[in-house]
Amino acid sequence: MRRLDGKVALVTGGAGGIGSAICKTLAACGANVVVGYNASASAANQLAQSLPCTNQRHEALRAPVTQSVGLQELAEAIDRIYGRCDILVNSHGATKFVEHHDLDALDDALIDTILATNVRGSFATVRALRGLLARHDDGLVVNISSISAQLALGSNVMYCASKAALDNMTRSLARALAPKIRVVSLSPGLVKTEFTNTFDPAWLERYVAATPLQRAIHPEEIGQAVVAIATMLKAATGIVIPVDGGRTLT
Repeated sequence: MRRLDGKVALVTGGAGGIGSAICKTLAACGANVVVGYNASASAANQLAQSLPCTNQRHEALRAPVTQSVGLQELAEAIDRIYGRCDILVNSHGATKFVEHHDLDALDDALIDTILATNVRGSFATVRALRGLLARHDDGLVVNISSISAQLALGSNVMYCASKAALDNMTRSLARALAPKIRVVSLSPGLVKTEFTNTFDPAWLERYVAATPLQRAIHPEEIGQAVVAIATMLKAATGIVIPVDGGRTLT
């Protein structure tokens, strides 16, 4: 893996299954990692303390993506502690399983939560961190999306729509923030986490069978993709990169 020594990376939703793997990979490559959390302070602090550390400083800081004032306070804290932020990974998300045909079960409160977290929250986090990301002319935003945006198959109709909106926003922000900040979407397929352990085994078997590589994605592979974008794909911005085992081909 390429090195990120001296860089500072904020990962929202950093204590989650995918977020924690991203934090570990970034730290292993030398980055100072800010584990962003909303309610899971204990898990975030434990993760920050356990990250690989060689002349690095890792912190767990509250990143309330639906609260713009809180995000501004987060940006100020990162500036005070590090004086920079080079990488922002929007790994937070909200959803709930609702059958796509059951429109009544997808009520207004759930719709508002999904859109406020997945769409507005991602935009608001970029807005709050923009100054820090642009400070050294090499900022990077990685939005963790989903192949649900393309396939319209996922936990519910609005979740799929929110990820499609996130991919569209990635393209718009890439134009708006260039050349100082790059913006890229990572679009995973099914990622093997504790969350997926609750899925119906028969459904998981059908999903894997329909995936060309015949397996789910490991969280570490999402972290490796983030590092690759940060260190090797320096000309990439405004694109959606699938990490899905080829699932979108079927």
